[in-house]
Amino acid sequence: MEVYLVGGAVRDELLGRAHGERDWVVVGSSPEEMQALGYRQVGRDFPVFLHPDTREEYALARTERKTGPGHTGFVCHAGPEVTLEEDLLRRDLTVNAMARDAAGNLVDPYGGARDLAARVLRHVSEAFTEDPLRLFRVARFAAQLPGFTVAPETLALLRAMVAQRQLHELSAERVWAELDKALACAAPARFFEVLAEADAWDPWFAEFRAVAPYWPEAPSLPADAALGFAVLCWSLTPEAVATLCQRLRAPKRQQRLAEAVTRHKATLLDWRKQPAHAVLAALTGIGGFAADRDPEDALCVIECCSGRSLDDLRGALAAASTVRAADFAGLGLEGPALGAAIRAARERRIGSEQSL
Repeated sequence: MEVYLVGGAVRDELLGRAHGERDWVVVGSSPEEMQALGYRQVGRDFPVFLHPDTREEYALARTERKTGPGHTGFVCHAGPEVTLEEDLLRRDLTVNAMARDAAGNLVDPYGGARDLAARVLRHVSEAFTEDPLRLFRVARFAAQLPGFTVAPETLALLRAMVAQRQLHELSAERVWAELDKALACAAPARFFEVLAEADAWDPWFAEFRAVAPYWPEAPSLPADAALGFAVLCWSLTPEAVATLCQRLRAPKRQQRLAEAVTRHKATLLDWRKQPAHAVLAALTGIGGFAADRDPEDALCVIECCSGRSLDDLRGALAAASTVRAADFAGLGLEGPALGAAIRAARERRIGSEQSL
């Protein structure tokens, strides 16, 4: 049997980039031999094994044949006769279809190194269209690899997949996973630029057909996937955000932050010029005073309004947050009267911060 390092680890090594997990392909072996060597099988649809020491994944070289719709509509064949070249042929892009042998020699049957040098994302074979998720993977790799463009022939395939309504076959979970990864990439705007080039807004991102996704050219944002989604939805209405999130089955926190941004951004952007009661309403709306919410959520929403006296706005939130019901003990206030007193005190704190 022969073992090869494949995929992203080889690509990133050639680019001089750090890489995380390593994937391995085993040629000329069988499940029985792998298990006899101490590997533990974990794959159900095709043989994937965990190394007995490193716990890294080793997959037997395999071929795939499309038999039906969706990502489950494939028949996989893994056997000792399957070659490395056949295994690499089923992969999506040439830059992901390279391998290194045990001696460190590069195996590149489909021109991946050439395309890396040219900064081009190119499909390996016509089988590319058999999984429509690959459209979103190409968009995600464009976000992950700034400066890379989609080859014209590959873009033509993407447009054909859209025209044939293949994107409708995908599950919300798979589409969301690619978007979530793209938002954590170096150039997330490229994800949506590729969707625009392929006219791939429908059905998953229909809200952005008329309103372009927003992403600042030089964002100064914390590494928070939920915040990235909120920034993306900047130009949408809260109602459009709700529809988008329902379709994508987005996590609740992502939806909550995105809706808060779209609903309260106007007040937060110019908070010094707004009435104190309006600022208080916005800070309350983003969860700034909610005991059952993560206080970081409100700060994330504020962070979306970068470059607009945010340190002072955080200070206003902090000052208003010091007002507690216990401050009014002994005054005989309760119910609506106590609530009104707390709001009035918080408005005064915000007003003081506005005047600084």
